[in-house]
Amino acid sequence: MKKFIDLITEEVTAAFEQAGYDPKYGKVTLSNRPDLCEYQCNGAMAAAKAYRKAPAMIAGDVVAHLQESAVFSTAEAVNPGFINLRVNPEYLSGYLNQMLADERLSVDKVQEPKTIILDYGGPNVAKPLHVGHLRSAIIGESIKRMGKFLGHRMIGDVHLGDWGLQMGLIITELQERQPQLVYFDESFTGDYPQEAPFTIGELEEIYPAASARSKEDEEYKNRAMDATHQLQQGRRGYMALWKQIMNVSVTDLKKNYRRLDVDFDLWKGESDADAYIPAMVERLKEGGYAYEDQGALVVDVKEETDTKEIPPCMILKSDGASLYTTTDLATLVQRMEDYHPDEILYVVDKRQELHFIQVFRCAKKTGIVDEDTKLSFLGFGTMNGKDGKPFKTREGGVMRLERLLSEITEEMYQKIVSNRSVKEEDASKTAEMVALSAVKYGDLSNQASKDYVFDTERFTSFEGNTGPYILYTVVRIKSILSRFAEGGGDASLGSLLPAAGQGEKALMLLLSGFNAMVENAFEEKAPHKICSYIYEVANAFNSFYHETKILSQEDETRKASYIRLLVLARDVLETSVELLGFAAPEKM
Repeated sequence: MKKFIDLITEEVTAAFEQAGYDPKYGKVTLSNRPDLCEYQCNGAMAAAKAYRKAPAMIAGDVVAHLQESAVFSTAEAVNPGFINLRVNPEYLSGYLNQMLADERLSVDKVQEPKTIILDYGGPNVAKPLHVGHLRSAIIGESIKRMGKFLGHRMIGDVHLGDWGLQMGLIITELQERQPQLVYFDESFTGDYPQEAPFTIGELEEIYPAASARSKEDEEYKNRAMDATHQLQQGRRGYMALWKQIMNVSVTDLKKNYRRLDVDFDLWKGESDADAYIPAMVERLKEGGYAYEDQGALVVDVKEETDTKEIPPCMILKSDGASLYTTTDLATLVQRMEDYHPDEILYVVDKRQELHFIQVFRCAKKTGIVDEDTKLSFLGFGTMNGKDGKPFKTREGGVMRLERLLSEITEEMYQKIVSNRSVKEEDASKTAEMVALSAVKYGDLSNQASKDYVFDTERFTSFEGNTGPYILYTVVRIKSILSRFAEGGGDASLGSLLPAAGQGEKALMLLLSGFNAMVENAFEEKAPHKICSYIYEVANAFNSFYHETKILSQEDETRKASYIRLLVLARDVLETSVELLGFAAPEKM
């Protein structure tokens, strides 16, 4: 379906042309003064200079051609040259009836779908997920869902940190604690055990202990670096142990991401890119791109237009070791070979921007990616506590994601039980759904690039701009529709009539903008725009609900119209929260 605002714009551009003016001046926008009008066109102001004519006269000429329009109930020229517009209620209800008949609620799939790889998540194995992993996971998941809804081929890759010094540290610490393990016996030729020699809890304790010791014990750190090197050279026992680490850690990561309702298509990591590094390095040397600088291998990526210094992209350190830049570039080689994507989008902490500038420029300059493959970086801000510092536990440590979700779920459970609106056996599941909405909406309602304060008390409130408030609104609509069905009504019958009041029309106008909002939110990679939209819809619905007798309406045709409006509002809200990565329960 065409976007509602595009249909309005077509009507106004035609009027400009009929009045003898260039139709390009007929662009229509939502009114910033809804008390005066619903839409406005300021094109007469811009046309005044070109036609050497007072903007009020141009606006008057255009408005004269809109008087008989079926699209508008009123079109007025207002000094000094604004065109104020109100939509014909019959035209609006006609559009919404088309939305109701469309299973995609007016959102067309793109005509030319793209293959887009989304790099998000990025946890290190052998470490628990903590709140620092939250933003990448839920922003990336929402963008992926938007893209899929619009018809693009979205490939989400968790891109694990699984191949660096941390592995050498774990191997070294395990050898200290359990030297008898067969993984450390180079003469062992048999099959290695199926069972890992550690639990996830032990593994998560081993790494920080090893990391802390390496900072104080140089000899220990050197052993860890040697173990890392031997692992990357394929030492048999270390590879078997690495597979055990990966299996235990990834199983736990998948469990935690499932709880967040975040799903990855690929579970690849830095280790998968390792095999591509040697050929890539040779290619960069042979192409004349890479050169030695103080023993290290680098590629210049600065450009004449740079206003600040952009250092060379380091490919290999002086000892021949690879870096993040190396594995990121090799991952691009792998992705181009496997998927030939149109775009690769990274959802990463904005403090890594310089790193990605270097990687992207190097990849383009050296032909690692095709010229028409778009490389994008969506840098997100920090999730802070009320003190303005990165979010911590009450004890001052980094909070595990598991603990954060459990604490908020428990809080929502207590609120739901105290309301006594949900059966005891359903309360836990409902609490999980509402808690997830509180966490995800609390994060996504902020512009991704900005830091924000994670305020548990505010985010879990059933009032204000929160996930629970949105879900409460959806549940309210479902409750009305359920009571209608219990009374023998069929919500699929009837059609939307022109709005009977301003509250109803305000809700209808918002719903008509659903397709434009979804397209814009994806185009700008901005989940916060979905949040802003559904908050407006929820507010408009609740205003309409409080001023309208819906189920007690005596005019059956009007009641059927109200019910159809509720169906559309429910479907728009539920589709929107699905794009954000959560869902609404039946009751709260």
